[in-house]
Amino acid sequence: MKKLNKTVKSMVAEAKTKINEINAKEAINLFENDDVIFVDIRDIRERQKLGFIPGSFHAPRGMLEFWVDPDSPYFKDIFDSDKKYVFHCAAGWRSALAVSTLKDMGFEATHISDGFAGWINEKGPIEFKNKK
Repeated sequence: MKKLNKTVKSMVAEAKTKINEINAKEAINLFENDDVIFVDIRDIRERQKLGFIPGSFHAPRGMLEFWVDPDSPYFKDIFDSDKKYVFHCAAGWRSALAVSTLKDMGFEATHISDGFAGWINEKGPIEFKNKK
């Protein structure tokens, strides 16, 4: 087995030392705040299967840096706001890495430390897209 210089677990732990994070209960308290944008970085299949935070913006993890960068041809206007951004994934690992990368880029954001699983456990509102 190959020996890695860094494990995912160590990368997440390192990211968490330099980013802002809130737990799902705190995130639910922000849910109806018009100055907050929830950003879901999970795969589209996770959203379809498990649901999503109503009103959340879906930004696939693989496109995130491109969508946030105003100099990128893929830039999305939703990231040009003074609102508070709260990112999440399923369990908080991917969103910790994502928010850490965004911080390195100069983009301030927070993530939900216990992810969508925590949101569900805390009985946060969930929406499912109607299948056509």
